[in-house]
Amino acid sequence: MNTETLLKVYNILEKEVKNYKVPIITLIAQTKKDPYRVLIGTVLSLRTKDEVTAKACERLFAQADTPEKMIKLSEAEIEKLIYPTGFYKTKAKNIKIISQKLINEYNSKVPDEIDTLLTFPNVGRKTANLVVIEGYDKPGVCVDVHNWRILNRLGYLKAKNPEETEFAIRKKLPQKYWNKLNYILVAFGQNTCVPVSPLCSKCPVYKYCERKGVKTQR
Repeated sequence: MNTETLLKVYNILEKEVKNYKVPIITLIAQTKKDPYRVLIGTVLSLRTKDEVTAKACERLFAQADTPEKMIKLSEAEIEKLIYPTGFYKTKAKNIKIISQKLINEYNSKVPDEIDTLLTFPNVGRKTANLVVIEGYDKPGVCVDVHNWRILNRLGYLKAKNPEETEFAIRKKLPQKYWNKLNYILVAFGQNTCVPVSPLCSKCPVYKYCERKGVKTQR
């Protein structure tokens, strides 16, 4: 699949995903354009289902929605608020460290540069890009397992992992499409183009897809 065809897929899915449930981090960003909430919410979302992340964010931000308020909570209090997100004990510890670092080094303001965000604990490229995109509306390429799987499945990329996918997108896809790509593909990947036995019979872009690696479909 070439970029021209991918953009046809992009335009179709952009309309289609309006009927899908909004991914939690996008919802957080849409509700309050607060980079701190996006950062902490993304940390909580790692290895955790959206429904669990949503409830954890609601409980946590009701108690502490700024770095100053967060550091007043003990790790045990944060653990209780964010349970049962994956690795909640580690996340609670890192949320405290992140909040303290923001206060000490950045005047409580979340940085808007990917390389700077990567110096924070529990912040990888996916999280850093998502904060830049959703928190600051700056160009970024957020890639998770959904994007990686779908772009390979479509036949657009032959990437070995999400990080390789990110840099391939940066080279191949015009920048104006970067920010929405994550939201579109995550929603599509959660609802139609699922990991095992995708719903190809209901797929709006079936005719364009090369279905690389698809062994069974519905």
